Amino acid sequence: MLVIEVTNAREVMRKRVGKLGERLLGTVVDAEAQVEKALLQELETAFREFGIQARIYSVDGLQMIGRSHIELPINVRDQRSVE
Repeated sequence: MLVIEVTNAREVMRKRVGKLGERLLGTVVDAEAQVEKALLQELETAFREFGIQARIYSVDGLQMIGRSHIELPINVRDQRSVE
């Protein structure tokens, strides 16, 4: 299983939306969810190209604790099946 934690979602969104959009971060735009959505699309495309079958989840509420623990509960925001 592969877990990817995006640690700079706000910075990525700032680069994409500019100064005006930066003011909206945290009020209208959920930076983490938007970056995860784009990442999901890229992973889905890459997996299809390589013939990889997978279930890719974007979840809310998951926290990495050091290198050995994941804190639960999770709420699934999105799920894709690649076949």
